[in-house]
Amino acid sequence: MPVEIARRGAGRKFPSRKLEKIAATILELVHHADTELSLVLIGNREMQKLNAGYRHKDYPTDVLSFPVEGEVPAEISLLGEVIISVEKAAEQARERGRTVEKEMVTLLIHGIVHLMGYDHERSAKDARAMSRVEKRIYRQLCERGLIKL
Repeated sequence: MPVEIARRGAGRKFPSRKLEKIAATILELVHHADTELSLVLIGNREMQKLNAGYRHKDYPTDVLSFPVEGEVPAEISLLGEVIISVEKAAEQARERGRTVEKEMVTLLIHGIVHLMGYDHERSAKDARAMSRVEKRIYRQLCERGLIKL
């Protein structure tokens, strides 16, 4: 399977089998079916430490993406790592009136699109381009019956 999931802390509570299938489908949709993805589900406490360490923002964020850097052996095709705070996803789901599953999928899509080189923080134009890609992926997942609007 091209998706490796690790669950730690509060992330252990979230069932990951369907999310793994959705992640593999997203990789297929973005023409990275042969690429591996590391997905880590954690809680707010660990996410806050990561966000502070890597982005110098001392609060828990919802998703972080880390593309592969440096030399990787030729036989390994790794896109990168997406880290999601399950607790933050649950908070946002309540605020937005949607299920935690839908919020997790939204964050997963967002993280993978970041790994593909899109960055909404660079400019308004880049943010629009990233949003279009995310919406296309979301729509295609709906068409395949993996998620519902």
